[in-house]
Amino acid sequence: MKVLTKLVFLTLVLTGCGNPNLTPDPELIKIQTPKPVILDVDMAHEDMFATLFLLLHPNVDLKAITVSGTGEAHCGPGVANALALVALSGHAEIPVACGRETPLAGDHEFPTEWRKAADDAYGVPLPKEGADSNLQASDLIIDILQNSSEPITIVALGPLTNIAEALQKAPAIMANIKKIYIMGGAVNVTGNVGNSGVGIQNKYAEWNIYIDPRAANIVFTSGIPIILVPLDATQDVPVTRNFYKALGKNRNTVSAKLVYDMLTANLGFVDSGGFQFWDSLTAAIFTDQSIATFEDMELTVVEQEGPQSGRTVQVSDGAAISIATHADRKIFEQTLLTIWNWKKDQHAN
Repeated sequence: MKVLTKLVFLTLVLTGCGNPNLTPDPELIKIQTPKPVILDVDMAHEDMFATLFLLLHPNVDLKAITVSGTGEAHCGPGVANALALVALSGHAEIPVACGRETPLAGDHEFPTEWRKAADDAYGVPLPKEGADSNLQASDLIIDILQNSSEPITIVALGPLTNIAEALQKAPAIMANIKKIYIMGGAVNVTGNVGNSGVGIQNKYAEWNIYIDPRAANIVFTSGIPIILVPLDATQDVPVTRNFYKALGKNRNTVSAKLVYDMLTANLGFVDSGGFQFWDSLTAAIFTDQSIATFEDMELTVVEQEGPQSGRTVQVSDGAAISIATHADRKIFEQTLLTIWNWKKDQHAN
């Protein structure tokens, strides 16, 4: 009983920490030439937050959104929700496509209840806007890269199925990929698959990598420069009640209000202490690497089925990858508030 009491107390402390008086600070954002990027995403709640962040950021030129059909949202609803975010942010010209709905190997999938919640946008109303691309996700990635006059960065926030498939179909596109920022893995911390309460005995893997380990290995070993944002770093940026309160006081755009409404719909998850800014941190690091600290490591992904499937492991002959190990929570949270409240006619130094 004493142990349980301590755990409850710790959860309350963790979910309540942070500064409820945070405010947006446009001076944090140094305006630069927008960087071209393809966003590959699986359209769960936190993916939506990160998508809005990149859609609104003045230093980002978002070329396309590809939805991972192996992710939390199914293709139809995932694309519809992505199109809604594109419309709400004033970027209706950005193409949206979905990819295959099964992993390149194996049969891992997100829990049914999670997928239904993501499909329904957690009960938060979204507009029905636009139409998806006539290309599949991997083909849209290939088309944009082949026709770009400059290298493009990919920000990947879900299972890596679409990117791996694109690399398999057209290996030459690697020359036009500047970097890939990936939210995934757990290097020196416990994974989040086994403690998700869904009966999977795996304490090592993180969900995005677990869903399609084969795809992850294809991307890791491609030779493309990779910045990996694993649970090691995201545990520094939990979603807390105090951040929720700060956002409640600073929701001056449609996008900020939408994030607030979606957090309101998921307050139970916030209060559980298990909700982290996984994808938003990855998106923010893409725009400003000073938010995190990094360490170079050599990694591989366990593909074999079993209690370590999807594990990201350090090995002497693994793929050379830059790993985000820690994040500056204060600057990160203030950056989120600033960008979600960003307006097109706003300028910063």
